Amino acid sequence: MKTVPQETIAVVDDEQSIIDFVRIYLEREGFICKGINDGMIAFNDIMQSKPTLVVLDVMLPGMSGFDVCRRLRASNNQVPIIMLTAKDDDIDKILGLELGADDYLTKPFNPRELIARIKAVLRRNNLKKRTEEVIITAGDITINLQRREVTVKGEPVFLRTQEFELLRVLAEEPGRVYSRDQLLYLAWGYDFAGQTRTVDVHVAQLRRKLEMSSIQLETVTGYGYKLKV
Repeated sequence: MKTVPQETIAVVDDEQSIIDFVRIYLEREGFICKGINDGMIAFNDIMQSKPTLVVLDVMLPGMSGFDVCRRLRASNNQVPIIMLTAKDDDIDKILGLELGADDYLTKPFNPRELIARIKAVLRRNNLKKRTEEVIITAGDITINLQRREVTVKGEPVFLRTQEFELLRVLAEEPGRVYSRDQLLYLAWGYDFAGQTRTVDVHVAQLRRKLEMSSIQLETVTGYGYKLKV
């Protein structure tokens, strides 16, 4: 019999059938599943109960998934969020990422893929538990992996989880050219071809936040990106 797990996954969707379906797969993997059908209730519950990760549908009664994500990040709640979008629309995906979601999945989805995404996001967040302090420097940027802090010329810069991971990968080997698929694998933790737009969105966000730095995130046309000091 499985040991009671520590990881609680909040599944927020107005369709109870989807919650029940996802619950089966989560519990098979040893997770606790908490189903919530309303956006406003979800926001209050997540703030209080602090689940390990949230699977968040966009279309919800009470408050949309986008608004739930926006309010959580505005409240400095950094719980990992995987957004569920009802259609394969880049606008919905990009908006979710810009609001602070860590990943997204389009309905209808394969539950096995959702489980893989959840595990990948949790692996990334477990890097916070490193016991040895590791510092990466690139130009005037300093990255503290244990504290998950970034400074530019000594001034702190706030990065969301996935922005931090992307910068970490690029800064570990300045000048190395990474394809978008390589960055997906190394920074996101899974190999999922076809979602390279996610990388482009996060590179654009990093460029805005690091514009005062001497480093450059250069586009290698038709291939990917590199960090240039």
